[in-house]
Amino acid sequence: MISRNPDWGYIEPGRRFEIKNPESPNLLRDMYPYSEVPKILFDGCSVPIEPAKEFYITDTTFRDGQQARPPYSADQIAAIYEMLSRLGGPKGIIRASEFFLYSEKDKEAVRKCQELGLEFPRITGWIRATKSDFAIVKEMGLKETGILTSASDYHIYLKLKKNREQVLAQYIDLVTTALDSGLDAVRCHLEDVTRADFYGFVVPFVQQLMEIAHQAKKIIRIRLCDTMGYGVPYAEAVLPRSIPKMIHAIRHECGVPSDWIEWHGHNDFHKVEVNATTAWLYGCAGANCALLGFGERTGNPPLEGAVMDYISLRGETDGIDTRVITEIADYFRTEIGHDIPSNYPFIGMNFNVTSAGVHADGMLKNEEIYNIFDTGKILDKPARVNVTDKSGIAGVAHWVNNYLGLKPESRLDKRHPGLVAINKWIIEQYAAGRVTSISDREMHMQAQMHLPEYFKSDYEKLRDHAMAISEKIIQRLAENDDMISMNPEKMTPVLNEAVEKNAFIQLAYVVDPNGKMIAESDSMTPEIKKAIDMSEDLSDRDWFKGAMESGDVCITGFYKSRYTGALCVTLSSQIVDDNGECLGIVGADLRFEDLVRTNEVLLQ
Repeated sequence: MISRNPDWGYIEPGRRFEIKNPESPNLLRDMYPYSEVPKILFDGCSVPIEPAKEFYITDTTFRDGQQARPPYSADQIAAIYEMLSRLGGPKGIIRASEFFLYSEKDKEAVRKCQELGLEFPRITGWIRATKSDFAIVKEMGLKETGILTSASDYHIYLKLKKNREQVLAQYIDLVTTALDSGLDAVRCHLEDVTRADFYGFVVPFVQQLMEIAHQAKKIIRIRLCDTMGYGVPYAEAVLPRSIPKMIHAIRHECGVPSDWIEWHGHNDFHKVEVNATTAWLYGCAGANCALLGFGERTGNPPLEGAVMDYISLRGETDGIDTRVITEIADYFRTEIGHDIPSNYPFIGMNFNVTSAGVHADGMLKNEEIYNIFDTGKILDKPARVNVTDKSGIAGVAHWVNNYLGLKPESRLDKRHPGLVAINKWIIEQYAAGRVTSISDREMHMQAQMHLPEYFKSDYEKLRDHAMAISEKIIQRLAENDDMISMNPEKMTPVLNEAVEKNAFIQLAYVVDPNGKMIAESDSMTPEIKKAIDMSEDLSDRDWFKGAMESGDVCITGFYKSRYTGALCVTLSSQIVDDNGECLGIVGADLRFEDLVRTNEVLLQ
């Protein structure tokens, strides 16, 4: 097979290239003038589509993705990692996930993910081009890590203040050391590859890496990093911007197996998803993505989009569970507090909501007319319509039934008085001159007003939220080693810490299996202690009986504390030993006033 490059003429596969080492950097000003929009140049030469036999997704949610948002907690990372595993399915279509390794929180997150014992995604690291960082990789027990190996003269000359030969020697030494240290695979991140001198640096560098891999009988992956989003999906464009030509050269002129090639793109020019798919089509096995497209500056390929492209190209799911995409989106909204744009594909609240009146009419007759696919089946997210005066009472019923998630046997008939009242209000809106569709917020308010039986009261919302935020706290207390010791001197500091970190906890305490108080937080004042009577039998309390009988976290109804006069709710849970025997009950009283303050957004 022969390929053509405008700078080198006809090039035969296997030809050896040497590093060109100019005194000054080649900044490719013909296509990157900087004072103008970058140029896309074409040479009229093309390369064939030749997808890898197997291709897959790799994840950078916890590495590049964390460079664009507040960092996740270790528990959040473990939860997302577990969902990624289920999303990718048993074949590991989401093949690997990379992690930072520098802070104690980074290391804790890796350990929590390792403890899950999941085969996929493989846990890999990322380090700087520094030998000392290998000690961290070994400490974490990882078998693969990525190494930053910047490729463009912008980085080599202007940032690192070196020349090509100097950085090449540094990179080769680093990779050799990494393989000698016992790693199974090294991943070289060719940063800014779409502004690199491709045949003057990239090709000779990668050719040397493949020689090292062959000698060591180990894997050296090549990650092509489009750091500035300059890559284009056009086979006739010139290097280094043409992704098809780049993948072709890496495969055929450098001899890199498809399974060792990854594409890592950015969205500076709105091409991030199509560029990743293009890399697949021309022989790159791995598309590096991040959930919700998070990534430095404009972001990386959105992993949920890559999942859909994978299925489209393969013609089958290969075990991918697309419903987990909606689960992940809900987790980002509720647990992480990320506000996903309502029109965001696949996961935005309104991505499959039709607003135009004529479209809404079609949706009501047959949703396939205006829905991209069966979003109810594939994403657990049924199609909806925004309501207008053209929707009629059938459209109102459609909105309400879908919004409430009512099953077919429970759906409201359009003759329901509440739906009639909502439709009457809509007609009045348009009679008064309205031209825009009715928003979900407005429909929610109308439904809450006319169908109150289907909406939780503020009290119920508060109680449910109290359960959600407090259940984890009480479970952590019950599983704490110092609590399991049942030694009051060890338990009291743990109870104090829980009270100090959670302002809504009024009191925290532990009783033995007979209901006798044996430890309490220092927030329990002498007056309260006197009122309680430490010898009192508390086994008749609802929080004690509920925890003893259920073996699970118990939450009481709201009540007025006889000790402080505050309106409270109590959470409790058994403390058990390794044999599952109950050692005692840990309880926490939560103040209603502070819960309201915590939940004021929820209650608006």
